[in-house]
Amino acid sequence: MHFLDQAKIYVKSGGGGPGAVSFRREMYVEYGGPDGGDGGRGGDIIFEAVAGLNTLIDFRYTQHFKAQRGIPGMGKNRTGAAGKDLVIKVPVGTQVLDDDRETVLLDLTAAGQRVTLLEGGLGGRGNASYKTSTNRAPRQHQPGIPGEELWVWLRLKLLADVGLVGLPNAGKSTFINQVSNTKAKVGDYAFTTLRPQLGVVRHKNREFVLADIPGLIEGAAEGAGVGDRFLGHIERCRVLIHLIDINGVDPADALEIVEDELEAYGAGLDEKPRLIVLKKIETVEAELVKAFTKELKAAGANKVFAISGASGKGMNKLLDAVIEHLPAATVTERPDGEREEADERPWSPV
Repeated sequence: MHFLDQAKIYVKSGGGGPGAVSFRREMYVEYGGPDGGDGGRGGDIIFEAVAGLNTLIDFRYTQHFKAQRGIPGMGKNRTGAAGKDLVIKVPVGTQVLDDDRETVLLDLTAAGQRVTLLEGGLGGRGNASYKTSTNRAPRQHQPGIPGEELWVWLRLKLLADVGLVGLPNAGKSTFINQVSNTKAKVGDYAFTTLRPQLGVVRHKNREFVLADIPGLIEGAAEGAGVGDRFLGHIERCRVLIHLIDINGVDPADALEIVEDELEAYGAGLDEKPRLIVLKKIETVEAELVKAFTKELKAAGANKVFAISGASGKGMNKLLDAVIEHLPAATVTERPDGEREEADERPWSPV
């Protein structure tokens, strides 16, 4: 399935049905007169957040959405039926923006959430409603109020507890593959990841969702590379993991580049808790790891986690630190009803 996190669509609510002009004329039946009924109300445009969807790809091929118009009124004082509402199903985390792409109209953050964006027009009055003591045979009626129409942008922001950031080839895809059931593409070249990846991590009776976005380069917040478009997917993360390849760019420089881009992007990314992680420590001497750790702390890191995906060294401490930043959860229970204690075994790749 292709990933698409932005789409522009046209939506229009249903117009109200026109009122009827009708007169009752029956032989041998007294009290004839106007009996035109009112028109039905038009259908609403409703957005619903649905679990299980993680892309807006469907809106690439279907871009026009119109709710049903109200049914016209009829004789014998019959009111027309209301038009059916049109429910547009979107992934959880979708925002609906005005055509200017800045004004947020709706923000759907919970599965099952339903919000009406455009209301249908009211039905027109039939001629029976215009009858008065001085106007016994009115012929006027209302055509019904037209529906509302709007061009809107849909923008998907994935809902994840933890976000991965770093330079291209920092090992983010490898990391998410190791700690979750994700099968992200791994390659020895820049921008291997071209779209966000989600994975569920299970650690010591806890679960959290981890998001990996394409690597950031200098100037990403202004559009350089591909990571800038996907920074929105980590806006709602509670904590960020900044991965630094110990064999890549100087760790202090790598830290500064990514931190500057998070600050330049805004949306509170630079205020989120961050865990600074040195990867691939098995490839260098222990003294070099200590030296780089000291350098990163001098550059502003509060604490540095040195890990090895190959041996699992340091992984438990890192995942423990992640859990400390997440809301408390209940302890899982075994089938026999006994509480399951935290797993103290050494970490191993999933």
